[in-house]
Amino acid sequence: MELAAAIKGRRSIREFKSQDVPKSIITEILEVSRWSPSWGNTQPWDLYVLTGKTLAKFKEMNLRQTLAGAAVASDVPMLENWPAAMKARYGALGKVVLSVQGIKREDKEARDQYYMKMVSAFDAPCLIFACISRENLVEYQMLDIGLITQTICLAAHDKGLGTCLMAAIARYSAEIRKIAAIPDDKKIVVGIALGYPDPSFPLNNFERNRAKLDEFVHWME
Repeated sequence: MELAAAIKGRRSIREFKSQDVPKSIITEILEVSRWSPSWGNTQPWDLYVLTGKTLAKFKEMNLRQTLAGAAVASDVPMLENWPAAMKARYGALGKVVLSVQGIKREDKEARDQYYMKMVSAFDAPCLIFACISRENLVEYQMLDIGLITQTICLAAHDKGLGTCLMAAIARYSAEIRKIAAIPDDKKIVVGIALGYPDPSFPLNNFERNRAKLDEFVHWME
């Protein structure tokens, strides 16, 4: 697949088929992704791949904690005060996610059902947690996590698979560690849902928007 086509064609998948992804294909994706760039070639990442019974345990835990109203205890806190432009884009996406599914804002039951699917990783058959060391942490390592997760998403798309980068599945880090055997000295940054996209699901097909170049590119000639 041409690189430009892969970059533009990749999208967040919010409904996966029940079909399992062979371990050999996941390994091929990760084999390509290990060539991602990193600051000083430090390669600070650790990836934990959940499938099968381990993934089922995670989904049950994440759903149970959510339904119980457990306090979010993620290793990477979410922004509380969003810059205006970011807040507007985030809000616009939220509206699209509901409208494409025919969910009205006042329909709390339907919104809750969608949210439960989200915390269950949209039924993905594979979940990858991207982690970095807690010790001697510098901001460049967060950049490196972004680089390898982007590469994973593109490599998966190249093989006809879909992904979704998700904070909603990395909210209960202590419980995740128990299930996935992630050491305490590892910071869980983000989860990547991975699987075969369901092409019939509306949220996998809606028209996406991106900011124009003049909104964020500044030429200094």
